[in-house]
Amino acid sequence: MGAGDRLEVLIQRCYAGLGADELRSEVLGRLRGVLSVDATFFATVDPATVLFTSAMVDEPLGAVTEQFIANEFGQDDVNKFAVLAGGRDPVRSLGQATKGDWGSSPRYAEVMRPLGLGDELRAALMSNGRCWGVLCLHRETADTGFADQEIQLVRRLAPHLGEGLRLGLRAPAAGSTAVGPGVVVLDRVLRMQSTTAEGEYWLGELGAVEQLPVAVLSVAARMELGGVTARLKVRTRTGEWLALQASRLGDDGQIVVVMEPVTPAQLGSLLLDLHGLTPAQQRVTELLLRGYSTRQIVERLCLSPHTVQEHVRASFDKVGVGSRRELVSALLRGSASRG
Repeated sequence: MGAGDRLEVLIQRCYAGLGADELRSEVLGRLRGVLSVDATFFATVDPATVLFTSAMVDEPLGAVTEQFIANEFGQDDVNKFAVLAGGRDPVRSLGQATKGDWGSSPRYAEVMRPLGLGDELRAALMSNGRCWGVLCLHRETADTGFADQEIQLVRRLAPHLGEGLRLGLRAPAAGSTAVGPGVVVLDRVLRMQSTTAEGEYWLGELGAVEQLPVAVLSVAARMELGGVTARLKVRTRTGEWLALQASRLGDDGQIVVVMEPVTPAQLGSLLLDLHGLTPAQQRVTELLLRGYSTRQIVERLCLSPHTVQEHVRASFDKVGVGSRRELVSALLRGSASRG
């Protein structure tokens, strides 16, 4: 099987109903069959903030995850994922961004070069106008970096990966728990100082083993950069949704991160994004969830009755229901078709 055929198989797997973690594992396993890569960083993100919510990281990058996150959210550099997600081209190499002068990038000079890594190819994985994940591919140090045809290959693959992650994040939760909000206290260099029992539980659900989960590090690093409260939403290993909020604690530089379970009814526009509703469809559906009639929606949004009905039918199709009652019930439960 040639590289082109392997790429087609990889694209097809994005629509195979895999969960986000399973999809990422399979993609990373198959990607080296179509592209020469020496290390990868593959993360899901909160589409509202483009903060990392979970990550699969190859060595030697795993040892510098905290530096990688600190650069992403606290240092000026090229090819920031939020910029790629909001720009015209969501795929770009370090060589392109620096015109071949890799050393002008602090990320390369301080993080990648000491590890023996050279060019870096980054992709914001978009679906329905939102970013659901990011992919960072690395090559060992060499005279040349990623070629144009390789960048084109990732550019072709990226939207399928974005769609696959969005679909994978819609998987129903295994079941809710009775665990309440948890708290983690970090020092100014993002090392854990203390945590509550609930915080310890949620850290485990976010995959903490020897280091803090990337979701906690990301929201804390973002708060450190902006100096204000930072928030994101993330799914646990069992499919529950958590809201993470980071704030400064006193004047000694400590950061407190609160992790609180949220229901589908509290997810707001994120749940509608997960089902692929357009902004216009979301505006209509949000009013439906609030109990508005068709006439009231027409008056509120200054749309024709026909347009409102078209948006309602499109919402039915995307959520996989056949009536307004089923639509409201499915969204409030967080369940629907995976098509």
